[in-house]
Amino acid sequence: MFTSSETPIIGTILLVAFAILGWGFYRARPFGKLGILAWLQSVVLMTPWLLFFGLFAAGIYINIVGILFLVVGSAGLYIYLGKQLRAAGQDAILKQRATDRLTAAESSSATENPPQPAAVVLEIMPIPEEDLNVIRSVFGIDTFFATETIAYQEGAIFKGNLRGEPQEVHTRLTASLKEKLGEKYRLFLVENNDGKPVVIVLPSSNDPRPAMLAQKVFAAILGIATVGTSLETGGLLLNFDFLAHPERLQETLPIGLGIFAILIAHEIGHWLLARRYQVRLSWPFFLPAVQIGSFGAITRFESLLPNRTALFDIAVAGPIAGGIVSLLMLIAGLLLSHPGSLFQLPNQFFQGSILVGSLARVVLGSALQSPLVNIHPLVVIGWLGLVITALNLMPAGQLDGGRIVQAIYGRKTANRATIATLIVLGLVGLANPLALYWLIVIVFLQRDLERPSLNEVSEPDDARAAIGLLVLFLMITTLLPLTPGLAGRLGIG
Repeated sequence: MFTSSETPIIGTILLVAFAILGWGFYRARPFGKLGILAWLQSVVLMTPWLLFFGLFAAGIYINIVGILFLVVGSAGLYIYLGKQLRAAGQDAILKQRATDRLTAAESSSATENPPQPAAVVLEIMPIPEEDLNVIRSVFGIDTFFATETIAYQEGAIFKGNLRGEPQEVHTRLTASLKEKLGEKYRLFLVENNDGKPVVIVLPSSNDPRPAMLAQKVFAAILGIATVGTSLETGGLLLNFDFLAHPERLQETLPIGLGIFAILIAHEIGHWLLARRYQVRLSWPFFLPAVQIGSFGAITRFESLLPNRTALFDIAVAGPIAGGIVSLLMLIAGLLLSHPGSLFQLPNQFFQGSILVGSLARVVLGSALQSPLVNIHPLVVIGWLGLVITALNLMPAGQLDGGRIVQAIYGRKTANRATIATLIVLGLVGLANPLALYWLIVIVFLQRDLERPSLNEVSEPDDARAAIGLLVLFLMITTLLPLTPGLAGRLGIG
């Protein structure tokens, strides 16, 4: 039975949801079958969120099994619709390609060889004329038919028509350019403001630079400081100040090292996937934080990314590795908890996270109704690890979450998500200092998006989009607290 205070909330959620879906359908109709399929994918992505938060606002709680069922079902439908969308899109591409070839054949019927792509130089080119002519020669009627050349920074933009699958075309153009000019230039395939593919060629001197010695020293200092703050966090959990009592190192060491182990697992995940794609990463610049040990680490790309799939895989690998280690610690700690465990926490402690509270309810059961709950230290370590992972999954700038959104949905959506995240953190920061600290970190260090990949046009596949949806969903369930009323109905407190 809904209360009078809950009814406006539910009505607002439904109104906003249907307005967004209705506007999306209106925008999709002019694009025919492709537009409707893309709209249906958006509906599938939104459905678990709408159901979960709509019911949550109404005071109806979906347990962890129901949540996973919604996410898995949504992912399956998303992948199926993606296959249908690609099939329909492939038909459209084949028709367009046939039309282009017919037009090109008619225009070149008077000559034995097909014409070279035309190029109109609008201003003085930063690229030497000799190199510019070589670059133009890599384009072709069956790859990218260039029609206009525009000076851009230290290179040039080539407008024209893409004549094939983006990844295949980019691979062929890059190989041809490398064969003729070596490593002198980099070729980017990106979308312009109109959403049409263009080629940008820049000198390799613009590539990301490796970290200097001073930066590596600073990274090492931050790493040592993070070990110290992790130990301090352990001391605070044990009700003493480690910095004031360093002789009690043995007591705080297990908790401090447990937090740092999660941070290392996170960075190893990034490093393994970066190595797979032959992408260089900088040393991690850990961000010490007394409240939770660390905010995570800033890791820069020191080489260009081949495509958005590589960006997604490298970005998501860290949270997956750190999240799995944290989750295993949390579950193991809950299973090992018993009367007489090291920590005795108020039951309200478990109202701070939907995910943690749900798992604790499943494992500890009625023990959560006691004023003080006995828990193993691994519960606290695992929870802190999940919080650190979730903070880094926020969809903002160069955070892992921001990189994931940029990889799946593109730069425009990532930029909007960054602004929205900063606004939410600003509002939450009025009551929670942790959110305010994290807002400051993002604004000053992480707010900018990653530079475009070499192939910015090709999108990650549907399976990766589903994984991205899942990790973002788990981020929300980790950071979102239970209301006292809902926690009471669940038997927590």
